[in-house]
Amino acid sequence: MANHLMNFDPFSGLSSELSRFDPLRNVEELLRDFGGRGIHGTQPAMRLDVSESEQGYCVKAEIPGVKKEDIHVDVDGNRVTISAETRQEHDEKKEGKLVRSERYYGQQYRSFTLDKPVDEAQAQARYENGVVALTLPKKAGGNGRKVQIT
Repeated sequence: MANHLMNFDPFSGLSSELSRFDPLRNVEELLRDFGGRGIHGTQPAMRLDVSESEQGYCVKAEIPGVKKEDIHVDVDGNRVTISAETRQEHDEKKEGKLVRSERYYGQQYRSFTLDKPVDEAQAQARYENGVVALTLPKKAGGNGRKVQIT
């Protein structure tokens, strides 16, 4: 009689399923289906594009509906911060009487670190059609120096 025994492990494959277990996965999808932003995070209101060349960095930040005077850009070494104060006011009047008034005041900002330090004195910014465009030249001589061991 031939011995045709096979090894059977009832727990094989179960460990990979447990390692990927996320009890809130379905709740996240449910909130997204109803137009919510989810519970694990929200999409940033200020979207950024950062590109690098040999001379410097080009940053474009979308900040629609904000006045130029309410936008602030700070550059400190290789750290860049863009902040904007947002205001929305809506008044609804009916027959000369105020029926509803809604106001929103807030601030949004993005802060990020670049690979190389920026020459703050040569940095330029312009705001057009809801987009802030930054030209950030790299600081000369920011590559460090080699030290000779004697």
